[in-house]
Amino acid sequence: MSEYIHKSHNVSVLMYHFVCPAKYRRVVIDDEVDQVIRETCEEIEKRYEIKFIEVGTDKDHVHFLIQSVPTYSPQK
Repeated sequence: MSEYIHKSHNVSVLMYHFVCPAKYRRVVIDDEVDQVIRETCEEIEKRYEIKFIEVGTDKDHVHFLIQSVPTYSPQK
């Protein structure tokens, strides 16, 4: 679940929902690829102020529910 992020001058709850489909919606995500995606998300969490609340995969797309601070833009 999301939590409030307290900084020196603000409190925020900023969440993004990204859907990343595979090219041409091809079936490319299996259990091995799913595990690599989750491990990569864990490494990203360690480096940046980003928390992956949920990572969901299907055979042709990935859903990310991400909580971040306002200093990071979605493009970053």
